[in-house]
Amino acid sequence: MQKVTPQHPQGKKILDQVSDAIRLKHYSYRTEQTYREWVKRYILFHNKRHPSEMGAPEVQAFLSHLATEKKALGPDEQKAVARLREITKKLPNGRKS
Repeated sequence: MQKVTPQHPQGKKILDQVSDAIRLKHYSYRTEQTYREWVKRYILFHNKRHPSEMGAPEVQAFLSHLATEKKALGPDEQKAVARLREITKKLPNGRKS
């Protein structure tokens, strides 16, 4: 059985929404790809739950996992994770907790 991915009301998938948000800020293509990868990791860490179903506790669990399991984050990864928080809060229908 295939898992259904919740979509934005206009039909855009979550990673496309991330790209749109990043492009509005005129970030580089490489930055866009990096952020997309971090969002993908976040979603996969939470067993493919949609970010709109998650909030601060899930972000904290992901960050704790990265800090403990991955033995620490480099500066670029810290920036990406900070942006993950920012982006997921701004997605339509996202929890604001």
